Amino acid sequence: MARSEFSLPRLNLSVQFASAADSLPSRAQVRRWVAAALEHPAEVTVRIVDADEAQALNQDYRDKTYVPNVLTFEYGEIGQDESGQAVLGGDVVICAPVVEREAREQGKSLQAHYAHMTVHGVLHLQGYDHIDPVGAEIMESREAVILKRFHIPNPYLST
Repeated sequence: MARSEFSLPRLNLSVQFASAADSLPSRAQVRRWVAAALEHPAEVTVRIVDADEAQALNQDYRDKTYVPNVLTFEYGEIGQDESGQAVLGGDVVICAPVVEREAREQGKSLQAHYAHMTVHGVLHLQGYDHIDPVGAEIMESREAVILKRFHIPNPYLST
C-alpha cells in the first residue's frame, strides 16, 4: 500500500548503537530512512552491532554461521493505533563492520549503504522479500525509489 508524502504512518522508533565502529549514522538519519520506507504504523528498533552479535543472532535465529549485513525480526501485527489500523512490530539489526566492508568493496559511500540496509530491513519487516525473482524485483524496485529520495543511486545498478 503506497502512501503520500503527507500521510506518514505512526512510527515509534528506538535506535540502539552497540558497535564501536566509527562513522555510524545519526539517530536522525536512521529515523528519516525508516520513515521513508514505512508503509504501515510500526514500532521498530534499529540496532547497529558489531560482528560477534550479528553472527550470534544469525546462528541462534536462522541457524546460519556467517556474519550478515542486516537481519530483520518481524513480529507481525502487535496492536492497533488510535484509528484502528494495524501496528507492525520488529527489529532491524545492522552489522557495522559488514556494512563498512561492503561499502568499500562496492565503491559506495558508507552513509548510502547504511541507508540501503536500513530501508532493506524495514521493507522485510513489512513483508517484502527477495526469495524468488518476482519478489526480488518488487523489493529492489521499492528500495531504489525510496533511496532516490535521498539522492542515493540504485544500489542494484552500481554493484
